[in-house]
Amino acid sequence: MSQISELDLQNLRHLIGGYDTTHCKMQEYAKEAQDPQVKQFFQKGAKSAMDNKQQLMKFLQ
Repeated sequence: MSQISELDLQNLRHLIGGYDTTHCKMQEYAKEAQDPQVKQFFQKGAKSAMDNKQQLMKFLQ
């Protein structure tokens, strides 16, 4: 892998943290949701946020 600049590293950290926060919030919303469609919506959002976070983490390997 080529070198990553400090600015890019900071941006990655910011994005990864944002996706992590979104994942946690969406999971919590899904847990509290009564309507099955709303619950599924938040579960899908949580999965998407985790997938995006994991994809960005690959840049750090």
